[in-house]
Amino acid sequence: MLKAEIITEKGKMQVHFYEKDAPGTVKNFVELSRKGFYDGLTFHRVIPDFVIQGGCPNGTGMGGPGYTVDCELDGENQFHDRGVLSMAHAGRNTGGSQFFICHSRNNTAHLDRQHTCFGKVVEGLEVIDQIQQGDRIEQITIVEEE
Repeated sequence: MLKAEIITEKGKMQVHFYEKDAPGTVKNFVELSRKGFYDGLTFHRVIPDFVIQGGCPNGTGMGGPGYTVDCELDGENQFHDRGVLSMAHAGRNTGGSQFFICHSRNNTAHLDRQHTCFGKVVEGLEVIDQIQQGDRIEQITIVEEE
């Protein structure tokens, strides 16, 4: 089982990935994380009771890794509940490095099967509520467990 620890200025969030539902998206996120792509980037978009979004190398919401990944929308876990990690994009199959984490289900149901859910925060949910626009991702560490 693959897991991640997202270390931020406000604390740590532990993520369990949806490897079965979104293998390509998980693989992409894991590879970028292992390369240190996310280290030092900011949460450039924070909307209370909606999402915190990061992963843009430009800090503007317009940047990416230089390639795109396909959406994976058919799995069982494609629901944007509190703590869900999902791929941001500018239209179907245009995601790359930007991701968001949901504050709650209140304003995210319309994203179901439109954006790829590829993991969920299982520890450190309170950190989501503390993140403000401009806060940094210090590091994302990938952990493999049997």
